[in-house]
Amino acid sequence: MIIERRMTRNPVTCAPDMSIQDASDLMKREHVHRLPVLDKNGKLIGVVSEKDILKAQPSPASTLSAYESSYLLSKLTVKKIMSRTPVTVSKDTPIEDAAALMVDHDLSCLPVLEGNKLVGIVSKSDLFKILLEIFGSRISGTTLTFLVQDRKGVLAEIMSKISEKQLDLITCSCFAGTAPGNRFISIKVANVTGSELVDIIKPYAIEIMDIEE
Repeated sequence: MIIERRMTRNPVTCAPDMSIQDASDLMKREHVHRLPVLDKNGKLIGVVSEKDILKAQPSPASTLSAYESSYLLSKLTVKKIMSRTPVTVSKDTPIEDAAALMVDHDLSCLPVLEGNKLVGIVSKSDLFKILLEIFGSRISGTTLTFLVQDRKGVLAEIMSKISEKQLDLITCSCFAGTAPGNRFISIKVANVTGSELVDIIKPYAIEIMDIEE
């Protein structure tokens, strides 16, 4: 799946000459934690986050009065504190590639571009929603996680057996195992007990890891 399918369209943005106080107020009002910064031509030139604004505020140990601090913040603009070289993705970037970028660069969001135009934004929250769907978290069923030998055809054999038993498979996910020669598989199946599912899977499993009913 590509980012375009799951990105937040028409994200809230700000101008580089907006005061950081106004930017902070905008984030609170719109319930967002960061703002793409666009120039007068609509080109993305940076991203400003709540963390950037917090870093720019006077230290609690400052001798400045509340009025003086507020005045200074009203004069400080977004362009002074924004990240000027944000990592971006195109709208046809695979979701897994976007997730890898966010992990590798410790990012909470990625602006999505079409050419030089900002068309959306994808955040950690968007990825968590996808993760919920991958695991079928909002669908009732029995989840079984088990370790299998990493060999060609093992997953097809398991799916064939589930089909043979006429069970309703909700989700199936594969993960790195405990060693190069094995893999974890997690399946969620409707209308079956944990013991029944274990009996079906046991011939293929090195070890049954956990069951959730």
